[in-house]
Formats: sequence, structure tokens, C-alpha cells
Amino acid sequence: MMKARLPVQIKVDTMKPGCRKEILLARPRGFCAGVVRAVEIVERALENCGAPVYVKHAIVHNRHVVRRLEDLGAVFVEELDQVPRGANTVFSAHGVSPAVRDQAARLGLNVVDATCPLVTKVHAEARRYAGLRATIFLVGHRGHVEVQGTFGEAPEQTLIIEDVADAENVQVADPANVALITQTTLSLDDTAEIVAVLKRRFPHLQQPGKEDICFATQNRQNAVKALAEVADVVLVVGAAESSNSQRLVEVSRAVGTPAHLIESVLQLDPAWLEDATTIGVTAGASAPEDIVEELVAALSQRYAASVREMQVASEDVVFSLPPSLQSPQSTA
Repeated sequence: MMKARLPVQIKVDTMKPGCRKEILLARPRGFCAGVVRAVEIVERALENCGAPVYVKHAIVHNRHVVRRLEDLGAVFVEELDQVPRGANTVFSAHGVSPAVRDQAARLGLNVVDATCPLVTKVHAEARRYAGLRATIFLVGHRGHVEVQGTFGEAPEQTLIIEDVADAENVQVADPANVALITQTTLSLDDTAEIVAVLKRRFPHLQQPGKEDICFATQNRQNAVKALAEVADVVLVVGAAESSNSQRLVEVSRAVGTPAHLIESVLQLDPAWLEDATTIGVTAGASAPEDIVEELVAALSQRYAASVREMQVASEDVVFSLPPSLQSPQSTA
């Protein structure tokens, strides 16, 4: 059975005499606590209930993770009408709207919710502001599944703000009763200008007491920013569908360092590295550590390169599993 893993310490080589290149690994990188929890939920559901277990949307945005779970018996669907009545079903880490939950109830599905607790927090904020009859500004990418789920909490009262232009042009019936929530996987740097515009235009803007941007997302962005300041090129392991992986590429490029998003070593173009002395490597929050290890091993072999890690933050957060999936030892 595949076990979700947080990044492990890769053995650090001593610098080889005459070595042309160095591999510099960002830390933290890869799986965050929400992803670890979501993957383990699917694994436990398969152990307890047997295959198949249906999963609404990709559990996380990474094909390697999805394929491994498919091999264990998970079936990924986009719509619940693809799920047999009464089947065991998992909601992905990105969260779902109340309409999806209602549909699951009508179909008699046995649901386990793998929504990241930080996304659940944003949903709760949306419901609270909706109860205050506020117009809700949801800063995020319109097509992203997390945003779709959050929007569904109060669709009549929510306006999606994707960029500064949206913030400058949005109009509301009551400018004194507006609130702000955010997609968790954005960059604080990206949202800062949008939020500044909204605050200028709507002085009474209500905000949560704590930032919506995921701590793990921000830690990985801070780490890649530090990496980009010393590396000649940055490789980000992650899927094209992964918002937080895309942001890591953007953060590096904003520093002025070329960055490339790859799902595995198979997508590596050696031309990117020809003039690089220091190769930065990081991974999005849904990218498995073994894919990073394969990339580092291939780079080390090709370039006889040394490997060292740059640690920017430590993470010790663990999210508990739903009570229905916890072992007797964990609930004692």
C-alpha cells in the first residue's frame, strides 16, 4: 500500500572536486499536511471498505498520486451521477459545494470528506459572511475546483475576483457591507495588490482574523524565493493542473530566475541546464517525494553534482483523519 509521505531528508553529498554543478533543494517542499491526510483517507477507505472507492475529482492535482490510488482500486469521477447509488465516496482535498453534498445525500452515498481543513475554514467564512448579508469577494481562479466549491456556499452573494482589473471594476449594491475570502493556494505576493485595491475602494471591507493563504503554500513560496535568489535555474516538480505548483514557477520568475514545471524527470530538457552552475529543485504541495528523488538522482548522475538543502521553514502540522477512519489507537 502506498503511504503518503512528507519530504524526507535526502543524503547530502560532499562537494566533489571539480564538480561543475550543484543541486540545491528547497525545504519545505512537496506534500503538505492536507495532501498527506487526503491520500491517507483514500487508502484507509480502500482498506476498510474494499475496492472500488469513488473519489469526486482528483484527490490532489498530481497524476502520479492518482495513478497509484487507481492501482489500489480508487475510481476518480467528476460528477456524482457517475457513482453507483450507495457507493463509498470520497470528496477531494479541494472541497465541494453544498449542492454536491445534497446530491450525495440524495444518492445515498457513503461519503468520507477529505477536504483540507484550511479549505473548510474558508467555506465557514463564506457562510458566516453570507449570514451577515455581505457581498463576498472571493479572490481566486474562476475555473479552479477549490474556488468552485467555495463559491457554491453563497453563489448569489459571491463575486470572484481574479486580478487587479476585477478589483478596480467590481460594483456592489452596498459598499459598506462587503467581505473578503481567498483561494488557499494563491501567492501572498499575487493577492497583495488585489487586496490593496479592494481596501482602497471599500474601506469597510471585512476580512478573516487569520490569512486564508495556506501556511504550507506560503512556506513553499518563501523557500522557492530563497532558492531562486542563489540558483541559476529552478525546476518545480508538480502537475500543470496544480495551482500551488504554478505559483512556485511564478515566484521564481518574479525573482528573475528561469523556472520550469515538470511532472517527472522524463520532462526535463537538458538545454535548460546548460549554462547553470546551481540547479534549484522544489516541489508543489501535491507532488510525491519519490518523484523529486528520481529527479535528483538523475541530475546527480548526469552532472556528477553535489546535493544540499536550503531550509527556510519547519513544518510539524498533522491533520487528523475523520473519526470513521481513525484506528482504535488514534482515538483512545
